[in-house]
Amino acid sequence: MVSLIFFSCSKDSTGPKNDKPDEPSNPSPADNSTNISISQTLNWSCSDPDDDPLTYDVYFGESTAPPIVNDGQSSTTYDPGTLNYETTYYWKIVAEDDNSNSTTGDVWEFTTTSGGTGTVTDIDGNVYQTIQIGDQEWMMENIEVTHYNNGDTIPEVTGNNTWIGLTTGAYCNYGNNNAYVSIYGRLYNWYSVDDSRGIAPDGWHVPTDDDWQILVDYLGGSSVAGGKMKSTGTIEGGNGLWHEPNTGATNESGFTALPGGYRDSYEGGIFYSFGYHALFWSSTEYQSNNSCERELFYHNSMVSSCNSYYIKNEGFSIRCIKN
Repeated sequence: MVSLIFFSCSKDSTGPKNDKPDEPSNPSPADNSTNISISQTLNWSCSDPDDDPLTYDVYFGESTAPPIVNDGQSSTTYDPGTLNYETTYYWKIVAEDDNSNSTTGDVWEFTTTSGGTGTVTDIDGNVYQTIQIGDQEWMMENIEVTHYNNGDTIPEVTGNNTWIGLTTGAYCNYGNNNAYVSIYGRLYNWYSVDDSRGIAPDGWHVPTDDDWQILVDYLGGSSVAGGKMKSTGTIEGGNGLWHEPNTGATNESGFTALPGGYRDSYEGGIFYSFGYHALFWSSTEYQSNNSCERELFYHNSMVSSCNSYYIKNEGFSIRCIKN
């Protein structure tokens, strides 16, 4: 008799262990942060111990248990659109690898800016609305002051030949027309900005070029920040102060830039670009004859960078920033 013995065997199916993703981290806006812009993109970091590709489910809303708003995305950013002022938002990220392992992150929160945060009054008694944008507080209006902070008068210069020959501070109204002042403010040469007697209200200053750059960077960079700063609507549409197309204008920041134009000094003190361009001085000198300015345009969403094109006796608008 032959006995047959059968052996049963099975393959070890455990294999190398595959770990779940690390916990999502480094939220932007930071957890519990405040004064956050209403145009805010969410960012986070996440990695996987096995270098597996990751996807993310995004949960976002005003509830402490936020609902899912997007699933299976590969990007570590999410744009929730324009948010509400003075609102606390909650969000979390669930990371999943391609082996169906997942990790749920903490619920983070942030609170948006209150929008208009107050007012400031200049030496002439003009009251300006202000807006908190990130860590900066800006005027929402162009200044129209006619005196330095010590009470000395800033000269008004209407004559073209006189204007282009100035090396001291002066102001004018666009087209020498006082009717524009209440909306657009006045135009000033750079010598008035640089005057030690001070043109900004106490506790405020004319922004440096670095101040402008902080604002531009906060709003997403020079290619888009202009749209977020410009007042909305068009003249042709009957509901705005910019000429068409007023490209990209959302005024999401609340800065409310207006196209007050400027007074030229290359071509005899002529007024230009009313309704088309908004030009603002900085306090930063570029060269002996030139100083930095920032310009917004009716036909794109850009903010210009500092350049040497404009000279110190051009007439530009002025916005001030809190110290």
